[in-house]
Amino acid sequence: MDAVEVLRRLRSLSDPRAVEGMARYGITSAKAFGISAPTVRALAKEIGRDQKLSLKLWGSGYLEARAIASLIGDPREVTEAQMERWVRDLDSWAVCDACCGILFDKTPFAFSKALEWSKRKEEFVKRAGFVLIAALAVHDKDRTDRDFVRFLREIVRGSTDERNFVKKAVNWALRQIGKRSKKLNRLAIRTAKEIHRLDSKSARWIASDALRELKSAAVQRRLESRQKKMGGL
Repeated sequence: MDAVEVLRRLRSLSDPRAVEGMARYGITSAKAFGISAPTVRALAKEIGRDQKLSLKLWGSGYLEARAIASLIGDPREVTEAQMERWVRDLDSWAVCDACCGILFDKTPFAFSKALEWSKRKEEFVKRAGFVLIAALAVHDKDRTDRDFVRFLREIVRGSTDERNFVKKAVNWALRQIGKRSKKLNRLAIRTAKEIHRLDSKSARWIASDALRELKSAAVQRRLESRQKKMGGL
C-alpha cells in the first residue's frame, strides 16, 4: 500500500461532523478527516511497519495520516533530524502523544530529546518532552531509578506553565515516574509537595492531582508487590 492509496482510504472514511466532535476534546489540526482512533489503528495494523511510507504520510499534513505514520514508523530507522522535523510540525495533542508514546520513546534519542524538549517554549514541543518522559517511565524497563531522577527538576520547572496541554503532560510525567518504583514514588511525592508550594494555579493542580494517585492505596499496593517480586529474583 502506498501513500496515495492510504490517503484515498482515509478520504473515503472521512466524516466532517466528527471533526467538529474531535474539537470538543481538544483534538484540533489544520487538516483532519474525522476518523475514529480504532479505525486509524486498524488501518495501521493492516499496513504494518513501513518507515518510508511513514515519512510520506507525515508529509501529507493530515492528522489521521500522521497518526498512522507514528504507528507504522520503525524506531530503528528514525533519525534525530526526523524527530526535530516532526516535533516542529505538531499541532494536536493526539498526534503528539502517538509520536512520543508509540515511536519516539523507542529510539536511542528518547532520553536526550525528553530533556531538551521539556525546556523548549513551543507548546506542543514542550508537551512532547513531558509525554516522552511519561512514556519512558512506563515502557523502558532497562533504565535505573537514577535515570528518571534527573527529570524531576524539569517537572518542577515545567509545573508553572499554565497552558493546558503542557500542564497535563507535566502531571502525567510526574505520576508515571512515581509509579515506577517505591524509591521513585517517595521522590515523586516529595517533588509534588515542592510543586504545591509554588505560587501557581497550574502547579497546585499538578501537585494535588499527582499526590492523590501516588499516595493512593492501590498504587502503594502495586509498588509493594512489585518490590517483593524483584526481591525474590
